[in-house]
Amino acid sequence: MGKLILVRHGESLANRQRTFAEDDTPLTELGRQQAAEVAGRIGARFRPAALVSSPLTRARQTAEIIGDELGLDVEVVRGLEECDFGFLKGQTYEFYFRLIETDPTYDKHAPWLWVPKDGESGVATADRAVAALQRLAAGYPDKEILVVCHGMMMVSIAARLTGNWKGMDVPPNCAVLTMEHEDGRLEPPVLAEDCLVPQE
Repeated sequence: MGKLILVRHGESLANRQRTFAEDDTPLTELGRQQAAEVAGRIGARFRPAALVSSPLTRARQTAEIIGDELGLDVEVVRGLEECDFGFLKGQTYEFYFRLIETDPTYDKHAPWLWVPKDGESGVATADRAVAALQRLAAGYPDKEILVVCHGMMMVSIAARLTGNWKGMDVPPNCAVLTMEHEDGRLEPPVLAEDCLVPQE
């Protein structure tokens, strides 16, 4: 049995400003501190054989800090990107909440089906992210692998694997979720509470 250890990136500038992040949004100083702290907690609990990251800047920066602490090189893997929010990138959360009140394509009972202009739905995020994780699991069938990624991506993965799209909040920055896998089957992610780091 192998294990995928999902790590959300540290606090980004967009998290601080409450906006939808651009692809090149960097970490804040707090985000860098969170990455260093979670690296120590990961090192105390796990023995990862490899470290992979989403291509987006905030994830890569987090992975590089963790890699430096644990002595692991970072491999960038496509498919691990955050949900593509399309034209919402750079916009505030308040803009989004106003928008969905009047958008006839938005169903408040099934928000995971909504596709923002130039973006993707939560279902589409789950499709590509689960496929990327399955490829990693096949490549490391009996190893622990660190996967630095994103909050809404984690939510979509959990929803796809449990069948419950209403059951999980976005994990905090640098939260660690573990996923066991065997014979191509991925288990739903479980929060490692002892790896949580301060959010302020």
